[in-house]
Amino acid sequence: MRKTKICRRISFPKNKVIILVGLLTSHSSRAFRLQTAPSWHDSHIKVFGSKPFHELQDLMEGDANDDDTDPKKSWLRWMSGGKPRDSGDMKLREAEELGGVPRNDRYSSRDWFHNTVSLPNSAILRSIRSPVMFMTSWAAFIALLYEHYQKTNPRIASCFVIPSTPHSLMMSALSLLLVFRTNSAYQRFAEGRKIWESIINSSRDLYRMCILYENEMGKEKRRRIQRLLAAFPYLLRHRIRPNLVMRRLDDEQFKRDPDNTLLLYQDSAAVDNDAEAAAIATQEETTGMSRRKTRPLFWVDKRTLPWRLLPTSALLQCARAQNRPLWVCDRMAKELRTIPDGPYFTARERLSLIGHVEKLSHCIGACERIHQTAVPLNYARHSLRGLTLWLLSLPFALVQPIGLLTGPVLFLVSWLLFGVYEIGYSIEDPFQGTLRLSILCDTVRRDVLADEFARKTAFTLNENFDEEDEEGEGEEENDNSEYMKGRRKGLRLVRTYDP
Repeated sequence: MRKTKICRRISFPKNKVIILVGLLTSHSSRAFRLQTAPSWHDSHIKVFGSKPFHELQDLMEGDANDDDTDPKKSWLRWMSGGKPRDSGDMKLREAEELGGVPRNDRYSSRDWFHNTVSLPNSAILRSIRSPVMFMTSWAAFIALLYEHYQKTNPRIASCFVIPSTPHSLMMSALSLLLVFRTNSAYQRFAEGRKIWESIINSSRDLYRMCILYENEMGKEKRRRIQRLLAAFPYLLRHRIRPNLVMRRLDDEQFKRDPDNTLLLYQDSAAVDNDAEAAAIATQEETTGMSRRKTRPLFWVDKRTLPWRLLPTSALLQCARAQNRPLWVCDRMAKELRTIPDGPYFTARERLSLIGHVEKLSHCIGACERIHQTAVPLNYARHSLRGLTLWLLSLPFALVQPIGLLTGPVLFLVSWLLFGVYEIGYSIEDPFQGTLRLSILCDTVRRDVLADEFARKTAFTLNENFDEEDEEGEGEEENDNSEYMKGRRKGLRLVRTYDP
């Protein structure tokens, strides 16, 4: 009877509870869709135009309300967090072929459910599946033996048990090895991205200077420098990363068109840990004899990037060069050196232009330093050996307290530790797939060539701007304030001193 009274005191009318829950669900669902549904941009990209913000906001809210009543799309929303179930329609940061990632908070804690259920699709897990499965099988085998001998011969079963203190002490040293390796690898990754940021900035600055002094250098020379600048990042990318576009001349699988192909050698930066190259170099230093192997000959299609960007006069010469991005820097410096002096172009402007070319040349050496210098072999092997021995002996410390669960536990532990090691290995050379160099190269080409006509409008001053400003609209025509008078006077001064 007492329980019934308490329930009556705290109970609410059913219809009000239903209305309250419905309002809360609708509001949270609407806020969720407005924040994490980038697919709305794809379906309404044509309606942006010149509509004011409040109309666009109303349109967004209207779309969010369309699917609020669908129970199939909202029953698991509280678990999936920032990941809508219809993820196939989400706009990606990059192309799907490049491993695109949705624009929502893919790495936030509220996306835990999606990241957990997508573990079988993990690229890191595919890379480390061999050692992880071996450690799991080894732990399951030890657990089965222990359970068998514990029933038949407990004395032998006691030999499978060791204290957990040694593993606790070793874990500190092992974690330091893994953390130091991962941190050093991430520093190389961040430095590689900064180098390519410098390439993009220097290319934009050099293009700006060329447009400003186009009258002094001539349109043809400016155009040649512009095309060399657009081809530079592609040639650097081919040097620090094996070029998959090149085909061997003796490869019968691909047919070559002699009229549209170009013969050349592979332009790849040497690696410090190349034993064969080190032996040849040592032999040349000691005996003076050169026994270098004949390099294979490759061919490329001249109609593809970056070869179609190069000027016709520089195409064959650049193809014969050993270091093609450096050759492009040398040619650009020579083009800038031959610009004649004039009233608006002196040695100061020439040195400023060549300074941007020098920055690009420095970026070549910086990329080669990261690509050629690998993590010390002794450090990498010692970390991997220590991790392997620690995991091999871990089942003997876990088999007594957890029994047959040793196998699943070893799967999780080995996946975590081997995954950390694999992450450090994959990002220590960021130019081998971690950084999307193709996107960065296309950024330079688009800013230098593709967006040329639209960008050049910034370098053309409108001579009639003063007259248009005086005509104005509405209130500006009748505004005789000191601010408008000073503004018109300043515009007249700018036009007067415009060279």
